[in-house]
Amino acid sequence: MEQTAQGAAQWMVDEIKFKGMLRQEEAIEYVRSHFGGEHVFVNEQGNASLSKDVKKAFRKLHGGKVAWDRDGFFWAWT
Repeated sequence: MEQTAQGAAQWMVDEIKFKGMLRQEEAIEYVRSHFGGEHVFVNEQGNASLSKDVKKAFRKLHGGKVAWDRDGFFWAWT
């Protein structure tokens, strides 16, 4: 896994710890501009999404302490 994917995942966890939640569009924009466009892709529905490497690192880092809100498109500390 790339170091930048790990860095992006760490930023996400830190943001959620600090703010209590992180909106998907904010995460995508920050990761794209600070860690590179290779960590963001357009999914089958035409929406921007984080790369599998970032998501995998993110899941490892939060260890089940973060939940995804499907309706609100954000992650929140549980």
